[in-house]
Amino acid sequence: MIYFDNSATTQINPEVLATYNKVATDIWGNPSSLHKLGDRSHQLLEASRKQIAELLGVKQHEIFFTSGGTESNNTAIKGTAIQKREFGKHIITSSVEHASVANSFTALENLGYRVTRLPVDKKGRVNVNDLRNALDSDTTLVSIMGVNNEIGTIQPIEEISDLLENYPTVQFHVDNVQALGKNIWEQVFTPRVDLSSLSAHKFHAPRGIGILYKKEGKMLTPLHDGGGQEKGLRSGTENLPAIAGMAKAVRLLLEDEPEKAKRELAIKQKITDYLKDKPGIHIFSPIDGFAPHILCFALEGIRGETLVHTLEEQDIFVSTTSACASKTADEASTLVAMKVDDKIATSAIRLSFDESNTMEEADKFIEVFDKIYKHFAKINHLGEN
Repeated sequence: MIYFDNSATTQINPEVLATYNKVATDIWGNPSSLHKLGDRSHQLLEASRKQIAELLGVKQHEIFFTSGGTESNNTAIKGTAIQKREFGKHIITSSVEHASVANSFTALENLGYRVTRLPVDKKGRVNVNDLRNALDSDTTLVSIMGVNNEIGTIQPIEEISDLLENYPTVQFHVDNVQALGKNIWEQVFTPRVDLSSLSAHKFHAPRGIGILYKKEGKMLTPLHDGGGQEKGLRSGTENLPAIAGMAKAVRLLLEDEPEKAKRELAIKQKITDYLKDKPGIHIFSPIDGFAPHILCFALEGIRGETLVHTLEEQDIFVSTTSACASKTADEASTLVAMKVDDKIATSAIRLSFDESNTMEEADKFIEVFDKIYKHFAKINHLGEN
């Protein structure tokens, strides 16, 4: 089996699973309980928070645990908009965000907020001048993803941060679900970033657990009312086994990070070199300015889902653009925003790699895909004058 769908989810690391099982078995008290079992759980909860904070270079009390990237994004966006509604109801995002961001903005728009969605260029990148022109005295929030989940564009977070230095009351949220562990963290997590979202199942940790970074002093209105866990920001008993597993996963992820990213990029480069001169192939994830682990391309004349299932028959697993949109009408939304022709956009598939993938797998993919390409190229008369 070749698994090239790591941006959708990753296989849990055996060491992480061992931690999860041990905590679930041995440290099962409620962290909010006053007795010694609760205290033991609370100590592990805070030790996990401290470890993650140190690995990310932030303060312990700036880390909040959620159920994943979707909840982190919703909390950051809606929590900011509601908290700051008395100061303004203008919020800004891009036209290529993950559904959990895009739909949060739509929900707020339906409640009377004024939303600006920034366009993107042919590489899926926003223009900082467009953001500059969109900002006004009513703006309270800017939310721009660090790495696009469909084609891997690295957004100009550093330039946006420089611009927003002149707007200290505007909260800046970055969806970094696809960015951690790819040796690009400094490009997408600057000191100006106020809020950032992470999802554990993207880096070999359990599903259903995530992180919201909230800079010290920044205020959010909680979306969950309850017992006041997570300093009142996210009520609900903490999922301690998953949190402890996630803390270990972050540590393992960041070990030898440059080397891991280099290996992922080498796989991407090898497959790109094979694809780049073939008639009918459109590559949307070049090397420069893009994340090392995502390669999105289209083969003209064959729908993306058909190609996905054709590869699946050969035990190769990829996806159409975003797994969160692949079964809905939102498919290929980033490519549509880039003004890619619909017939080509709906032919796109996404390969996404991690440190467990090998060059041998890349060779095998090329071998299998070459047969598929020749078959469909002949049917669709690709390369003929």
